[in-house]
Amino acid sequence: MPDPQLVLAARVRAALSAAFGPSYADADPVIRPSQFADLQANVALPLAKKLGRKPRDVADEIVANLDTAGVVSDVQVSGPGFINLTLSDTWIAGEAQRALEDARLAVPAADEPQKVVVEYSSPNVAKEMHVGHLRTTIVGDAIARILAFLGHDVVRDNHVGDWGTPFGMLIEHLLDLGEEAAARDDSSVSDLTAFYQAARGKFDGDEEFADRSRKRVVALQAGDAETLRLWNVLVDVSKRYFNAVYGRLGVTLTDDDIKGESFYNDLLAPTAQELEDKGIAVISDGALCAFPPGFKGREGEPLPVIIRKSDGGYNYSTTDLATIRYRVDTEHVDRMIYVVGAPQSLHFEMVFAVARTAGWLNDEVKADHAKIGNVLGTDGKILRTRAGGTVKLAELLDEAVERAGAAFDEVQHDASFDDATRAAIVQDVGIGAVKYADLSVALDSEYTFDFDRMISFHGKTGPYLQYAVARIRSIFRKGGLAPEDATGPIVLGHPAERALALELLGFGAVLKQAGDTAEPHRLASYIYSVADAYTTFHENCPVLKAPDEATKASRLALCAATLRTLVTALGLLGVPTPERM
Repeated sequence: MPDPQLVLAARVRAALSAAFGPSYADADPVIRPSQFADLQANVALPLAKKLGRKPRDVADEIVANLDTAGVVSDVQVSGPGFINLTLSDTWIAGEAQRALEDARLAVPAADEPQKVVVEYSSPNVAKEMHVGHLRTTIVGDAIARILAFLGHDVVRDNHVGDWGTPFGMLIEHLLDLGEEAAARDDSSVSDLTAFYQAARGKFDGDEEFADRSRKRVVALQAGDAETLRLWNVLVDVSKRYFNAVYGRLGVTLTDDDIKGESFYNDLLAPTAQELEDKGIAVISDGALCAFPPGFKGREGEPLPVIIRKSDGGYNYSTTDLATIRYRVDTEHVDRMIYVVGAPQSLHFEMVFAVARTAGWLNDEVKADHAKIGNVLGTDGKILRTRAGGTVKLAELLDEAVERAGAAFDEVQHDASFDDATRAAIVQDVGIGAVKYADLSVALDSEYTFDFDRMISFHGKTGPYLQYAVARIRSIFRKGGLAPEDATGPIVLGHPAERALALELLGFGAVLKQAGDTAEPHRLASYIYSVADAYTTFHENCPVLKAPDEATKASRLALCAATLRTLVTALGLLGVPTPERM
């Protein structure tokens, strides 16, 4: 689907070359939205300084050499040299028709597909997921979906915390309870938060238990078969819990996507050795450290990345470096996207710096930290329970669905729904509301978690978008026609038809931008713009009661194109779209 801005940019560049010579063919046409036309080329102003001419004269010469055939219906120069460009209705309609007829809505696949690892969610084994995992899970999933749709080879990677010193106390606590409890999924183990807190309490208050736990860690790291079997019991219980949450969220992660910290355990020593052999890591105060240039402490001293602790143990930095090394040497990836909280920015900057020095990251292999901001309560502080504890993700989703049910019952809807249908719709509305509210803000921005706002059927919310989809589907049901049978042709007459069709043409460009920057909020904003344009169209352009059959066919085709765009786009965000509401 051609982006009108890119189409016009190419035409203006050709005009620049024709008017001022080939050396100007790569100049930025500075295409921007215009309040006087569809778009505006502002290149004449900066170019005039370079040419030593008046901007208006430069603009006139650009227009004189501009090929408008088939795309632009009107060109006007205004002010000091702004070139206002109005697109042809026929061109807009033709491109909307082409999108309707194409299985991918005329969105091209990437010219140079990459192998991309998207690391996201990453909860800890034997701990319940909390509100902090909400954004890393659904933002990462949206990034993975978008990149896959664009034709990239996407590797989903759930880098769970499943290794390290806490597992000594967790395994010993499991033995104290009796592992049969885990096999029966007894509440003493399935309530992961309580299980972890009980183990921690014993570790802190019982020296004999703590001593057993330390010895168990040694056995675990040494690969003791019985200890590994018990460790797997905890991992399996946690996986069942993770999958239940992922199922509710509609997230595409599976057990096959888990490469936890344990996966890289055997790679830690070789990674440290390679860094030492290359002279990147050196012994400092008994620890093996790398000192990437440019990172300094408060006193100006070089900041270290500790590769191996003075006691011989390894840490998160070691695991992250081993992970990068594995992805480059074994998986042969082109790009890595880490969907992790913004507070970890310094950690990743330093780890990436070490990896670049080691040659694992370079111009061909890149790593990006998709920084995730905090979720705040209505008091402006990090969202917590009334008692000040961490909000469990499962409980937050329960409340979202409950509130969605109350909101759904207050709006006009089909009263013929049976209980099962209503429950399914309410589930989709509640989950969709939470996901869209999160995905509609920039990654690194904090946002306020406000149930009343996000579950509203009005404004920039998930329920509003879901209702827009359901409303289009109802038109086809009432007309006795399947959306795929609405073939047009699309002809634009009313301004609302034109505005909607023009909005639809931006889908491909927005998707590419969202994939390139790993920022799904760009797609979320676009979806709202499409739904908003459709609302205006719906209010001003009767479809089933159109004045004639040709207009009816055209408007049904516009409805079908809008429906497919909304469903596809919301699907890429992981937001469900109920058939009826």
